[in-house]
Amino acid sequence: MSRDHRSAGFTCINCRGAVSDARFGTRHRNHCPRCLWSRHLDESPGDRLSACRAPMRPVGIEVRDGGEWAIIHRCTSCGALRANRIAGDDHELSLLALALRPLSNPAFPLDVIAPG
Repeated sequence: MSRDHRSAGFTCINCRGAVSDARFGTRHRNHCPRCLWSRHLDESPGDRLSACRAPMRPVGIEVRDGGEWAIIHRCTSCGALRANRIAGDDHELSLLALALRPLSNPAFPLDVIAPG
């Protein structure tokens, strides 16, 4: 996402949509609420120092203690994994599709019963 420090938002690196970082009480948004893509910016949470700056593909959902969801992103350049809390305006169907992705493509056949 490219940041314009004079405005309160950025342009999504994937879908090119305009994203406001001030909605739902957050000024720390770092992913697109529509397609959930991000940009590799942090060396440590919130510092925005990473030199990589490559697109980060949403690859999964983490459910944290207390039931809070976070989006797991993988950098398309360096492969780093990062987790970002979801926001109140994130597209619910995009989040659900991401969460259900492993169930729709299991690593092994679910209809075969192991010998036992």
